[in-house]
Amino acid sequence: MANVVVVVGSLNVDLVVGLDRMPNPGETVFGRTFDRHPGGKGLNQAVAAARLGAEVHMIGAVGDDDAGRWLRTVLAAEHIDDSGVITVPGPSGTALIEVDATGANRIVVVPGANDQVTPAQVQDCLAKLGTFDVVLTQGEVPIAAIGAALGAARTRGARGILNPAPVRDYGDALLGQADILVPNEHEAEQITGMSTSHSVDADEAARALNGRGIPTVVITRGARGLVWASGGGSGTVSAFRVTPVDTVAAGDAFCGGLAAALARGDNFPDALRFGAAAGALSTTVSGAVPSLPGLEQVKALLAANS
Repeated sequence: MANVVVVVGSLNVDLVVGLDRMPNPGETVFGRTFDRHPGGKGLNQAVAAARLGAEVHMIGAVGDDDAGRWLRTVLAAEHIDDSGVITVPGPSGTALIEVDATGANRIVVVPGANDQVTPAQVQDCLAKLGTFDVVLTQGEVPIAAIGAALGAARTRGARGILNPAPVRDYGDALLGQADILVPNEHEAEQITGMSTSHSVDADEAARALNGRGIPTVVITRGARGLVWASGGGSGTVSAFRVTPVDTVAAGDAFCGGLAAALARGDNFPDALRFGAAAGALSTTVSGAVPSLPGLEQVKALLAANS
């Protein structure tokens, strides 16, 4: 089996409000739009990888509600295997998202069923799957499940990628199980206590994480591109120039693109650039899943900037 990405992560219903500006504490403002989209970092990254050519298997949990049934239809429509997604009593995960006129966002996540993903479930699903190339996970499922995913990836000779969003008390032992850690600049600052405001600062933060046992670190910095560091070297990738509408899921598009590219055998610098192109394109469309680009779109952007 080749070009297989397993995503261990969250599935949410995103309730998105568009507004001119974010309210201050205690202030009421009018919104301009309201939409419901499928989301959750796990689902977003799974869809991103599937649209970019990977065979994707999802491991997660949904509630026994209308939202859970709807989220399964989304997986089916994207040709993502959902045999690793369990249904549990109670509500599915929900995210409340505000997006202002500049495209900036604020997000509150209520985990719901996502909190019911277990290490045993993860291990059992991966054992049944057999061979896979990349395991991609994030911080919206229990830490023990994240550890099980990364541990299984290493044991089976697959790449394990951790997107530590949101930042939690992961601990160096867990972070060190990831072959590739992909925080954004704010998450990197929270994890290291170091500034990432300039590329040289971000490089130092990435190298500090290498020193804590993480083989490769990629710090994404939005319109300022990304910085990466590993035992074999370090470097930067510039951002692609686009006109952003909504930055929700840009990091997820990057992670899904990176995973898909590595699964099909791209070298690391090319995979980073592929992921960056996917992330840039996702900012040009509103919503999470609706914004995730297809393979031909990413190829076209890469060709235009070759």
